[in-house]
Amino acid sequence: MRTLNEVKCGDKVTIARLNGDPTLRRHILDMGLTKGCEVIVRKVAPLGDPIEITVRGYELTLRKQDAESIEVL
Repeated sequence: MRTLNEVKCGDKVTIARLNGDPTLRRHILDMGLTKGCEVIVRKVAPLGDPIEITVRGYELTLRKQDAESIEVL
């Protein structure tokens, strides 16, 4: 399964699973990134970190390291 940091700009994906330590998972859940939620990758910085996504109608910027813990379909 691929992770959110592997998704190209403009692609729409669905969150399948959250990995990582419990503190990181709680932080990601608090931002509205839950299983089954649709996400659109809007921008990726030139060096690949950070990435900007649209989730639940708002823009969110994630570090590449955090995006690696989010599995998508």
